[in-house]
Amino acid sequence: MAFHTINGRSVAYRLLGAEVNPLVVLAHPLGMSQAVWDDVIPALLARYRVLTWDLPGHGASQAVSGAQITPADLAAEALALVELAGAQRFHFAGTSIGGVVGQQLIAEHSDRLLSATLTNTGAVIGNPDLWSTRAGRVRQEGLAAMSEEIVPRWFAPKAFEESPALKAGWCVQMGRGDDESYAQLCEMLGRDTFTGKLSGKNVSHKVRVQLFGGSEDMATPPATLEALAAELDGAPLEIFDGVGHVPSVEAPVLFAQKLIAVLSTGSNNGVA
Repeated sequence: MAFHTINGRSVAYRLLGAEVNPLVVLAHPLGMSQAVWDDVIPALLARYRVLTWDLPGHGASQAVSGAQITPADLAAEALALVELAGAQRFHFAGTSIGGVVGQQLIAEHSDRLLSATLTNTGAVIGNPDLWSTRAGRVRQEGLAAMSEEIVPRWFAPKAFEESPALKAGWCVQMGRGDDESYAQLCEMLGRDTFTGKLSGKNVSHKVRVQLFGGSEDMATPPATLEALAAELDGAPLEIFDGVGHVPSVEAPVLFAQKLIAVLSTGSNNGVA
């Protein structure tokens, strides 16, 4: 892991693989860290260079430094790391809030994208009241106290059956996060949506977009992905049976196979 200062804040990132290979940027979900990609990255490195990073106040990245964070801020962070990697264009894959970063890139920086794989996300996720309530509770109670409530929503029941320590491990990870950063990201999700911003008529360059979801996802259920597909002019959507909110953790082999299939055709004609 390495660190880079972006707008006065230290950002933790990993840049792995041969410099000559196409760059793939991976963005993690809210409350988690770049570690969600650990079981996917090895399958990518033979053909791709991989960039992951921790969102503000997550993992080893420094907490937010301002009063309000936006999708544009998160996309700018990703682009700053892409510049550091020396790439002009890149593939992108993001889950949950990571998928929101991808939507911002599609809306405002489509010329930089070779492909965009958005998983377990939506043009609208939840509702403003839900996110406002959670932000308030996090500021009052703290992430460590709330992790026992939130982490079970990330995974399908069979994931806990197959890995009994999974819940405790991610509760520890979430509990180490910065409360204010998490709260501001919750408020962002309630405030900033992408309805009407992703259609080809509003995007300057065509991008191959693939959507994935989980049949057991309580946070962004299949209906949320279907609505996002409609915003993206009918982008293809595949729902993984028996998977919850984080397919890179729950089904890494399947997810890696599906992602590589997208990457291998990502620079061909696609939908915006």
